Formats: sequence, structure tokens, C-alpha cells
Amino acid sequence: MKKTNWLLLVLALVLSMFLVACSGGSDDTSNSTDDADSEDTSDTEGEASGDSEQVLNLIDGAEIPTMDASMATDAVAFQWLGSTMDGLYRLGEKGQPEPGIAKDHEVSEDGLTWTFNLREDAVWSNGDPVTANDFVYAWQRAVNPDTGSEYGPYMMGGVIKNAASIAEGETPVEELGVTAADDYTLEVTLEKPVPYFESLTTFGTFLPLNQAFVEEQGDQYALEADTLLSNGPFVMTEWNHGEGWTVEKNEDYWDAENVQLQQINVKVVKDTATGVNLYDTGEIDRVGLSSEFVDQYRTSEEFQINEEPTLFYIKMNQENEILSNVNARKAIQMVIDRQSMVDVILNNGSLPAVGDIPQNFVTHPESGEDFRELNGDLVEYNLEEAQNLWSTAKEELGIEEAELNYLGGDSEVAQNLDAYIKDQLQQLEGLTVNVQSVPFQERLDRDTNMEYELQNSGWGPDYIDPNTFLNMWVTDGGNNKTGYSSEEYDSMIQKANTELAQEPVERFELFLEAEKMLIQDDAVLAPLYQRATAQLWKPYLKGVIVNPMGPDYTYKHAYIEGK
Repeated sequence: MKKTNWLLLVLALVLSMFLVACSGGSDDTSNSTDDADSEDTSDTEGEASGDSEQVLNLIDGAEIPTMDASMATDAVAFQWLGSTMDGLYRLGEKGQPEPGIAKDHEVSEDGLTWTFNLREDAVWSNGDPVTANDFVYAWQRAVNPDTGSEYGPYMMGGVIKNAASIAEGETPVEELGVTAADDYTLEVTLEKPVPYFESLTTFGTFLPLNQAFVEEQGDQYALEADTLLSNGPFVMTEWNHGEGWTVEKNEDYWDAENVQLQQINVKVVKDTATGVNLYDTGEIDRVGLSSEFVDQYRTSEEFQINEEPTLFYIKMNQENEILSNVNARKAIQMVIDRQSMVDVILNNGSLPAVGDIPQNFVTHPESGEDFRELNGDLVEYNLEEAQNLWSTAKEELGIEEAELNYLGGDSEVAQNLDAYIKDQLQQLEGLTVNVQSVPFQERLDRDTNMEYELQNSGWGPDYIDPNTFLNMWVTDGGNNKTGYSSEEYDSMIQKANTELAQEPVERFELFLEAEKMLIQDDAVLAPLYQRATAQLWKPYLKGVIVNPMGPDYTYKHAYIEGK
């Protein structure tokens, strides 16, 4: 059973101990943009008061690695790309696409050809018009193997015609299924119907690029404020590496009249206590709280809990003899008390994870019911049943004792939470768990090479569709790395994305079945928690939209009122 003394020991632990795949932020994200996917913070229809200075002051826990949309892979880069750039569409309220450079689009009856009609009043910050050719160049560059983009092949492969074969060097880049019919008409040909393609176009990898400017800058492109261009609400005017950056309102933006903030200043601050002090003294307008500060500020009117569609779970390498046994995996699922983990250890509003799809992420296309509510809890904490399953597994394996290595992070916080999970797992009679604490990059490398047995891992969505979570676990999937292979599961995911691609109700219901097979029947993962973050927001900050994917925040409609 759970050890109360242990819970008291770790009461003050902070949440942000793990990087999340897919736009992950820094290892300490309490002040990072990676901490904030949630509901809107205020009404976006308001207007700034005439007396308030429209300057927003923020902190972030990490430097921007690059502002090159083809090369970006992390939350910080995608945040500021989304603030300074417009793609075909951008994220609006409740994660819904709203017009960006595209005014509208048409889709062919077979779902394979998408024609985007572009606005003619959009310009780059150097005065050049934004045209269809900017999208053709950017998307070709992203999948060109000479570019070395990670997300280009990942996001476009199997989606845009010929993207996968181009990324493999088998097809000329000019044969990518994207063409400019004229300066303001973009035609995209898909490999198959993709129901979530409009949502995909909001993602940073699909942003346009000005070819002449990019090629003029060469390998210095997007590494400094003066070696990048903007076509969005803000322009980066200052970038002091390791210290911070400034973006200012883009007066030449096509929708500039609806942008009220004049300037956003960002400082790099990695220490939560320093960030809280800056907030208390009025130097910044928002701060993330680590768990030791939550109880101190919980009663404040400025305190907010922000739920994210980001899941953490234990991956189990089925190439290991013990973990190849489904009853052993089910025992591991059942032995962890998730409710105590989120209530006492995380202490920030995080939720117990009970499946592979987070709550409040996607809804049934007909009934409007939440996916998580429809499928219910696919795992539960049941120590007695966990012991029974573990006993059955040991009998089937012909063993009395077992030893498993658990791959975790090397920060103090990560090691403390990993020790808690070890404590939970070792409630299974005869099981010894050895925690291996390594730097994040080494953990990524060992995951890629499947050099682990148990591993704490996480995932956030790339687009608003169940497929972004469920497609990961198909046989030989690039992010699978568990050894799991099921012809039945593969066929379900394939059917959902081909035969049922244009049948939204049947497709959604097939995804419900697939999740049950993945978690309940095959026990591929041991879900842990759905992340939430505790933050303080100044009450005068209005109109910020908090997104479920891509840029964590949309500042286009933000304003200061009553400061």
C-alpha cells in the first residue's frame, strides 16, 4: 500500500520534470510557454482602455533555439513563430482555425485536392507580397533531405503527395503535391483524405518562407532578429541570446487594426522563485508556479489552474521477456495510485490519466460528447487485482522474482518523482526496480534505440484529432518504440485514416475501439497523468487565447486594460 511518509516527503515537488515529445520545452518549464495549454483566459472581444500602456512583460524558461520554421521542434520556437508569422490558417478560440493568409478554401469531392484562396493584402516585413510561391518553397524546403528538418518529413509524410519519398531521397522535391496556380491560389494534393488537414495548416512547420530572403541569409537565416522576416501580428525587433527578446506590433500586418498590444518583452528566467518575485514586484504579467508555491497562492484571485491535453505514461519495452507478458503490463497499470500522485505530489491541477486520449480534447462529431467521457476509465488503481495479475504473470513466465530497469530524468525533481513511481511498482511482490537517471538527450537516444525496459514518457498533440495520439502505436511507427505490433490495431488505424476518412462518425467510433484495444486489452502503456499547470496572471491582461497545440498562447487579440 502507499507509504504516507513518502507522500509527505515529496509534497513540495514541482511538476515540470520531463520534456514532452512533440514541441517539448525545457527541462524546467515552470516559467516556460510549455506550461500553459488551457481554456481562454478572457473574452477576446474586448478592447484596451485608452489609458493603459499596451506592453506585455513575460518570462520564459528557455532560449529560442531557432526561428526557422523548417527546423523548429520545441515549444518556445513554435510560440514565437506563431506570434510573428501567419500560415494559411492560425489558431483562434477553442483551438479552431481562423483565416490567416488563406481567405478560404475548397476541397475536392474525393478529399484529395485542397485549393486555398489567398488574401492579396498580406506582405512580408520587408514589403514583399506574401504569395502562394512562399508556401510552395517552404513546404518543399521542409521535406528536402538536404535541409535536415525533423518535423517536415514527420508532419508531411503520408499526408502531402510524395512527401515521404522526397524525404527519403527517392523523388525530386519538385514533385511534392503543392503548386502555385497563380500568386494567390495554392493547390495541395494529398496522399489520401486527411480529415484534420485544415488543423495541420496552423502548425509551425507549414508556415510560408520568402525564398529570396532565406537564400540571401544562408546559414544565418532566422538566428538573429535582423536575419528573419515576419508576416504576422508582431515583428521581432530584439533578440539577446540567453537573456531575452522583444516583439513589436507589425504595422504592415494585414489585420493590424485588430492587434492592440504594441510590444511584448520576454526575459529568460529559469528559476521559479525568481519568476515569482518578478511577478510580485510587478515586473512581469504572468508566472508559472511550481508546487511549493501553489498552496501559498491558491487563494489569490490571480491564481489559475490551466489544464493541458498532454499525457504522461510509462512506456514498456515488450522486447523484454517480463514486459512481453500482458498480465505483467496490466499489473503495472493497476499498481500505481494516480489520484494521490496528482493530488499530493504534483499538487497543481493535473488529472489522473486513464487512457491514451486526454479529456476535453476532441468530441464526438454527432453527439458532441467528449472522447474521454465516452470511453471512460480504461485503467484503475487496484492493488489487490494488480497482485493477482502479477502472480499470474510470474506463473506464466516461470519466475518468482523479477528485476526491471526504469529510465528517468537526471534533475532533482525528476529523480524524486521517479523514486515515487519505483515505490509504487515495488508493491508487486518479488519485483525490484532500478532507476536509471540520465540527461534528457540521452533518454531520447535510448528511446530511439529501444535501450530501456520501463520509461517515463509524455506526448502532446500536433493537431486536433484522436489520430495524433493513437497513430503513434502502429507497427514500426516512428514514435512507437515499445515493440508493440498488432495487425488488428494497425488495420483499425489504417481504416480510420483511409476507408473512413470522410465518415466522421464511424471514424470516431473506430478510434474509441482502438483506444480500448491499446490500453485495456493489450496494456501497451501505463497512463500516469494529464498535465495541468498552476499560474498567476495579472487581472489587467485580457484576450489571451491558450491553445491545445502549436503555440501555447495566441497574443493577436490580447490587450492590457486598467493597469
